[in-house]
Amino acid sequence: MTKNTKVNAAILIIGNEILSGRTQDTNTSSIALWLNSIGITVNEVRVIPDIEGTIIDTVNYLRKANDYVFTTGGIGPTHDDITAQSISRAFKLEYEIHKDAFKILEAYYEQGEFNEGRQKMVWMPRNANLILNPTSGAPGFNIENVFCLPGVPSILKSMLGGLQNKIVGGKPILSHTISLRTVESEIAKSLTDVQDNNKNLEIGSYPFFQAGKLGVSIVIRSEDQSKIDKCSKEILNFVDEKKIKIVDR
Repeated sequence: MTKNTKVNAAILIIGNEILSGRTQDTNTSSIALWLNSIGITVNEVRVIPDIEGTIIDTVNYLRKANDYVFTTGGIGPTHDDITAQSISRAFKLEYEIHKDAFKILEAYYEQGEFNEGRQKMVWMPRNANLILNPTSGAPGFNIENVFCLPGVPSILKSMLGGLQNKIVGGKPILSHTISLRTVESEIAKSLTDVQDNNKNLEIGSYPFFQAGKLGVSIVIRSEDQSKIDKCSKEILNFVDEKKIKIVDR
């Protein structure tokens, strides 16, 4: 891949706790923002349960449809952490103890603390590449274009930097936000006209409620700052004509 190539990814959130609402997913935002910063567009995000067949089928579909796949969750020490085993079966690889991962965790824990439950975290697909974990020791792993990360948000964030040299991105995806004191229906036609004039970038409108008043944030995204500037100017022109107030958020 070259720096001018469009690079895409999918994010796969694995865990019954997300689907039940007991745990709030913040990992999607962390991964997507990081990927955008290195020029990778997120094509889709899926949330699936801890069911082996579902994990296998979804991973096999996503890894063929995207340049990269990032999974979160299911690589801990408990009985329902089945992501590593499922990934092994998706790639038709042996599920076995990763010797380097074993050494890392054996050194990380005090003598006697590296029990059978914790040793489950060193079982991975054969020949998996480790993703080092500077926070809690237990590494993630990748096989080909699939990168498996833990579900704990603070740990996941600390591991993203270690992936920098393993992933080839494109141009960083830039963005600019204009927040307005208005409603979407008031600007819909004008915004459509601007989008029609700027087909090579992305314009999104997102309603918000702040200080008891409605508003809309317009987000312009592109790899080219000059295109963002041109589009922003066109938006500000109709904002001025309609006498819509610009607000800080």
